Amino acid sequence: MEKLSFELALKKLEESVEQLESGELELEESIKVFEEGIELSLFCRQELSQAEGKIQRLVKNLSGELELLDFEV
Repeated sequence: MEKLSFELALKKLEESVEQLESGELELEESIKVFEEGIELSLFCRQELSQAEGKIQRLVKNLSGELELLDFEV
């Protein structure tokens, strides 16, 4: 898969879902779009996982010092 931005991959994934939900595709085309959607989904999941690992925030502790903390959802 070409290197996509997360946003573009998500947009393509949404378009794939819309195509599949329309019911207007032939069987072979549906399978192709489904396979591409799975690849896009895995790519998006990987990108989100990497982003989650990088997200950190600075907070002041009680003594006024900045402390680097991992962001938890």
